[in-house]
Amino acid sequence: MMKVKELIKDEMFKLITNKETANKIIEGVYCCDLLSWVMSNGKINNVWITVQTHMNIIAVASLLELSCIIVPENIEVEEETIKKANEENISILSTSLPAYEIFKKLYELGIK
Repeated sequence: MMKVKELIKDEMFKLITNKETANKIIEGVYCCDLLSWVMSNGKINNVWITVQTHMNIIAVASLLELSCIIVPENIEVEEETIKKANEENISILSTSLPAYEIFKKLYELGIK
């Protein structure tokens, strides 16, 4: 089992929210950009990989008690989304990797 703060030790992932948000446990991975689908299929303590960057992703992550959100390909996250994530204690990570490469990296780290 791994925590978000351990994941960000890897230089591939950059925490763009406060450090205090990075204490959650990671138990799995889910990738989808359709919010209603994530709400139906995401699981507690999942890392969520999405290209969505608007504030509604924070509501979904909070509702499902997700570990963190990873935004691929250096997509810029809206400032109001980051602010709301800090308020809700949700980590957002940024990476240059595409979604497939994120999956591979997480698998190598033992997250399945």
